[in-house]
Amino acid sequence: MSPELPTDLIDPFQRRINYLRLSVTDRCDFRCVYCMAEDMQFVPRSEVLSLEELYRVAEAAVGLGISKIRLTGGEPLIRRNMLSLVERLGELPGLKTLALTTNGSRLATMAQPLQRAGVSKLNISLDSLQPARFRELTRTGDLHQVLAGIDTAVASGFERIKLNAVILSGRNDDEVLDLVEFVRERGIDLAFIEEMPLGRIDEHSRPLSFCSSEQLRRRIEQRYPLTALGEPGGSAGPARYFSMPDSPSQIGFISPHSNNFCHLCNRVRLTVEGRLLLCLGNEHSTDLRELLREPATTQATLANALIAALALKPEQHHFTHSDEPDILRFMNTTGG
Repeated sequence: MSPELPTDLIDPFQRRINYLRLSVTDRCDFRCVYCMAEDMQFVPRSEVLSLEELYRVAEAAVGLGISKIRLTGGEPLIRRNMLSLVERLGELPGLKTLALTTNGSRLATMAQPLQRAGVSKLNISLDSLQPARFRELTRTGDLHQVLAGIDTAVASGFERIKLNAVILSGRNDDEVLDLVEFVRERGIDLAFIEEMPLGRIDEHSRPLSFCSSEQLRRRIEQRYPLTALGEPGGSAGPARYFSMPDSPSQIGFISPHSNNFCHLCNRVRLTVEGRLLLCLGNEHSTDLRELLREPATTQATLANALIAALALKPEQHHFTHSDEPDILRFMNTTGG
């Protein structure tokens, strides 16, 4: 790589970008009601980046100061030969954290291989502890399979495990304290996420189902005192975390609506079809797939494309409470 290239990625608002979310598939074995339509149209196989192409972007990004990569989807663990990519990423000089977000359906068999290959941090989606409700929210998911995966992961020695729960009013908001108890029993963390208005859905009304982080925090504090651990950003990601005096588990709140954290943004996303997305809540992006498939493209060419793309990064998103989505792409297309 050319020595003239910068060693840090700085956006137009002087935010240092050191975190890349790398989507390896838009496909998933679940159909969660807030994430996907029941009858999804997926990216044609010919338009999906190969594992080698994904690795090339990751390698160029790490050379520019990206120190954390999170593998996302869809469900990343359904991608064929996924472990081979994990192993290569785990050996990248300069990469400090390799993380993965999963629905947990395949962790019972894959948790230990992932940990050995270099994944140190794991996020697992879990929106309900009731089997029938879990099936309703995921449309296809088996709660017992996911719980077995979580317990296997806990026993596998990851540096950090965090559960993510999207809470919908009238659907699963009565389980907030049950979810807190679940993580306390296992000594892992939990983040509650306000539903994000991505993709057009007709399964529920987003304004009517909205639960703010503040509502959930007040509910938890009726049983457990919470002490703030500081602002989001950096290694903490977008969540505001709180500790409890009698447990190592931390409780986080990701609040894109009620407590905007855009000024702390340190990330970009690569979708599985090669679109470098500069903001979750905007369409600002650049297409890397054509560049990746041009025989003359070098790693320096890729690096320069990443640097140039940062000029497109907006200052913030403008999510609204509406049944008309702010962004038409679904979360599985965006990359979890």
